[in-house]
Amino acid sequence: QVQLVESGGGLVQPGGSLRLSCAASGTIFNYYPIEWYRQVPGKERDWVATITRAGSTDYSPSVKGRFTISRDGAKNTVYLQMNSLKPEDTAVYYCKTSDRQAIYWGQGTQVTVSS
Repeated sequence: QVQLVESGGGLVQPGGSLRLSCAASGTIFNYYPIEWYRQVPGKERDWVATITRAGSTDYSPSVKGRFTISRDGAKNTVYLQMNSLKPEDTAVYYCKTSDRQAIYWGQGTQVTVSS
């Protein structure tokens, strides 16, 4: 059973930065894409970024140029570096991956951007 654990969320002022981490049990990140999503209360969970097994990345237009997704295969960890944060980035952030058997989500980490 794959487990994903996010960390790194918190309260930050507009214009600030945070780095989120998503640690996986096992080596699933070496074989399958990993994605970050975010969700605010009452709204659907929105896709934020993806990193593939080959290291290719893709971003939602709302975060492109401000967020960077990366992966450390040796640590089985994926990161989301978030810069120039805006109040509208406030959300619970989740990482997600999947294999042939199931889709896996972490428990989420809260990011609040406020002065």
